[in-house]
Amino acid sequence: MSLKVIFVLLVGLAGGFAVGAGFVAFIAVLGIIPRLMQLTKSMSMLLYYEWATVLGVITGSWIGLQEIQFSFHWIFMVFLGLFQGVFVGMLAAALYEALDVLPLIFKRVKLQDRLLYLLMAIVLGKVFGSLFHWLFYVNL
Repeated sequence: MSLKVIFVLLVGLAGGFAVGAGFVAFIAVLGIIPRLMQLTKSMSMLLYYEWATVLGVITGSWIGLQEIQFSFHWIFMVFLGLFQGVFVGMLAAALYEALDVLPLIFKRVKLQDRLLYLLMAIVLGKVFGSLFHWLFYVNL
């Protein structure tokens, strides 16, 4: 291998580590994992949550870089899309909550009592959007 190829590999690896670490830190700052542990009363499982997050990011990144095509039954794809939608919805809701964007907007237009409806619409929209994507745009 030439020195140029080794350099490109090292830069790519370093960039991947930086992006992966940034994503995990982003999730940690938003407080998704501690909130999930609090809601499910599973504080003793912190190590499993950490490993699931790290391995999920690594696996998802690796699969995204490969030209792998999975062939699953459509029922399994519905559940996979549902889980993806729940994750994206929770991430979006946590980001909105962390930035206090929606409460501020709703306070200014005097619709504080309907904030829950908007958050549920965002979460359900992400869930159904992910289901639609997985069922109709992913090669089965």
